[in-house]
Amino acid sequence: MSRIGSSEGFQPVSLKREEDDQPSETDQLSMEEREPETEVPVPKQISRLPSVVESALYPNPYHKPYLSRKYFVTRPGVIETAMEDLKGHITKTSGETIQGFWLLTEIDHWNNEKERILLITDKTLLICKYDFIMLCCVQFQWIPLSAIYRICLGKFSFPAMSLDKRQGEGLRIYWGSPEQQSLLVRWNPWSTEMPFATFTEHPMKYTSEKFLEICKLSGFTSKLVPAIQNTHKNSTESGRGKGLTVLTEPILIETYTGLMSFIGNRNKLGYSLARGSIGF
Repeated sequence: MSRIGSSEGFQPVSLKREEDDQPSETDQLSMEEREPETEVPVPKQISRLPSVVESALYPNPYHKPYLSRKYFVTRPGVIETAMEDLKGHITKTSGETIQGFWLLTEIDHWNNEKERILLITDKTLLICKYDFIMLCCVQFQWIPLSAIYRICLGKFSFPAMSLDKRQGEGLRIYWGSPEQQSLLVRWNPWSTEMPFATFTEHPMKYTSEKFLEICKLSGFTSKLVPAIQNTHKNSTESGRGKGLTVLTEPILIETYTGLMSFIGNRNKLGYSLARGSIGF
């Protein structure tokens, strides 16, 4: 029930580490040896602070800003341009009122990550593939809110024999029955006919307060659920007559070998990312 459509100087950054500005252990020892001889000699000991290693799915860009600069979406004015483009498109095509705007990561049925912009209007959930390099909309998927009948929240799960598993939690939105899909559709990695969509938080969530707001999965869910319920309440169509069901359960991704997603996700091929220079 969804519709998919298509539409047509940097300054050098110093990579000097903070450690370079600190005196080395040898320099510190030399400074200590030059202390006045009148002081009572005390055995000198070199103490090392224990290193602290934080385990996280994505490093925090607040500590390493150069990591966030690789993502084009974080560059000045890019996300604002995308929002204006989509607002103009909604105004021209449907004239509906936009209730919210989010930047999330979609995970397809083959476990591939894809950078997506999501909008909620009065009657529609819009999933947009946006090119943050060329600043243009590449693909739209329109899902009527009245067609969404189930939302699942929970941790990702995989078959026991799967070789490519992911950690974390996500959200899955259903507007059709997966059991009714043919094997050809289910096992086609490029299929766009799946009756559901799965999302998780964007890796640049902690770049700034602005991105923290638009990349938060809980914020998107808190807007989506009442929007669907209001649409079901005001809908005059017969529909399923079941309303909306919100469940907390594991989200199954049926991949076994996962070679394609292993290569794509490790290299962030689903994101508009600076890949480095090729010339000399």
